[in-house]
Amino acid sequence: MTPGGPRPFPRQYRLTKTDEYSSVFGFRRAIRGRFFLLHHGPPGPAGQPARLGLVIGKKLLKRAVQRNLVKRIARERFRLLHPDLPSRDIVLRLAVKLQKPVRAEVAADIERLFDRLRRAESRSPAADAAPGGS
Repeated sequence: MTPGGPRPFPRQYRLTKTDEYSSVFGFRRAIRGRFFLLHHGPPGPAGQPARLGLVIGKKLLKRAVQRNLVKRIARERFRLLHPDLPSRDIVLRLAVKLQKPVRAEVAADIERLFDRLRRAESRSPAADAAPGGS
């Protein structure tokens, strides 16, 4: 693998089953961004990493090349930021129709959503009541 080449997105960081997506959507918590809705599930067990699922619909982004670009950007942002994210299952869903995605705008929106999730987690009463405090 080259230093500037693609980085792996291990299976342990992915939502892979329909039930996993359903449990996140069933929790009914979401943060709205400019292009995306970030759905998140309840806090997971301590030590479990955050996991990401992506929903990029054909109705909102017609061309497969563009859908794949948005997915690559989302996975890369998640890969860089996941150590700071709370232990939750996350589904990032495209919420608005895009004609042609601009990489910088898409990446910035995803980063803002992850940052808002991180800040909301640090403010939650459950985080304060967690034993151990680490």
